[in-house]
Amino acid sequence: MIQQTQGGLANRSGKVLESSIQNLFHQHGFAEVSYKLWKEHPSRYGTELLLRDAPYTSIYGHQGKTEFLALSQRLNLELRIECKWQQSSGSVDEKFPYLYLNCIFAMPENNIAIVVDGGGAKPAAISWLKNAALKRHLIPPEMPDKNIKVQSLSEFMAWANKNLR
Repeated sequence: MIQQTQGGLANRSGKVLESSIQNLFHQHGFAEVSYKLWKEHPSRYGTELLLRDAPYTSIYGHQGKTEFLALSQRLNLELRIECKWQQSSGSVDEKFPYLYLNCIFAMPENNIAIVVDGGGAKPAAISWLKNAALKRHLIPPEMPDKNIKVQSLSEFMAWANKNLR
């Protein structure tokens, strides 16, 4: 039996969350393609898309990637989706303030979903992130209106089933 590192296990568990979101969008008629391929030939892929590995330049000036960017001409939707899975205590929730600042200042979309699940994140950390997004903490009034939602996978699924029809 091959022993897996804690990081490898976390990575595999996070992929389960991502595949759940991929399946959800497939069920609602979205085609999936990498952002890089789509950017080269956007007309090839249609207008209902789930793009993987959507890039942005972080607040540190580094190239970052978000798991997904959903685009729908039919629904007038542009939604960046960030996935965070933490099944046991670890450092994912310690990065929430950095993620939140990137949502405000670095991610170009005005609609952002942060899907947090796994049961291992500190409840206070999730509460902080939800509260910051709800109360628009640190968002200057002159900035475009950012709609940042922090949801569990089941909450995101309920949102998608209602809004992606």
